[in-house]
Amino acid sequence: KMAGVAVRLPVARKRLAPSLPRGTGDGDRDLVAPGDTITTDPGYMRGHGTYMGDEKLVASVAGVVERVNKLVCVKALKTRYNGEIGDIVVGRITEVQQKRWKVETNSRLDSVLLLSSMNLPGGELRRRSAEDELAMRDYLQEGDLISAEVQAVFSDGAVSLHTRSLKYGKLSQGVLVQVSPSLVKRQKTHFHDLPCGASVILGNNGFIWIYPTPEQKDEEAGGFTPNLEPVPLPDREVISRLHNCIMALVAQKLMLYDTSILYCYEASLSHQIKDLLKPEVMEEMVLQTRQRLLELEG
Repeated sequence: KMAGVAVRLPVARKRLAPSLPRGTGDGDRDLVAPGDTITTDPGYMRGHGTYMGDEKLVASVAGVVERVNKLVCVKALKTRYNGEIGDIVVGRITEVQQKRWKVETNSRLDSVLLLSSMNLPGGELRRRSAEDELAMRDYLQEGDLISAEVQAVFSDGAVSLHTRSLKYGKLSQGVLVQVSPSLVKRQKTHFHDLPCGASVILGNNGFIWIYPTPEQKDEEAGGFTPNLEPVPLPDREVISRLHNCIMALVAQKLMLYDTSILYCYEASLSHQIKDLLKPEVMEEMVLQTRQRLLELEG
């Protein structure tokens, strides 16, 4: 008996109506490529991703033009993570050093989590001793995933993290999705319990953690007792569906935030999980999601 083979022929893509109004002024453009003129007005100040050439402000990277008063900069569409104080990040421990951990956060340099910048297990408040330093690998070791907040950004661009709140700490069971940091929308909160039964942490650094919503919040452990109970099948299916929805949104370059992920999840319910990564299904789901978001914005 021969196995069935799915054959898909290429289909001409439908052109989408532009959903964003374009600027109408001289060189007033949203998206630019390297070498494009942004403006000829000499009153603007040169920011990141731009340079002056022939008395014109020219883009040096491909991205979105951002204006703050008279400062013009170009935010690159594809870039490593540039840390800002207060950002929520998901990272992986790469090295245990003296009184600190090195964390991979998708930025140019490894981030640093100091022993003094984390809650001790049990939430004790005291000075860190030599015993704590010796027990560092009991708290976090190489390969562990953590959620943290950016505490400081050094002059070379390296980031210092802290996990001093009970909502941060070690991540135990779930799925990590890595996307471009420019696709994660900045919001007041990046921890979302979705009504479908799973939760997501949308790291500003492009690392997204999907995990089953816990029954009760574990307030006592200080975020360092991993839950290693087997995850039931329905929860795993919800997590897989969310993962595939996020991959579809990323493939179609749609911004990731709780509403867009939830709308895409609801649009995907008419398909099987394994079919969600087929190009035509991705396109259909994201088109529905985009239309609902436009209706929401009015």
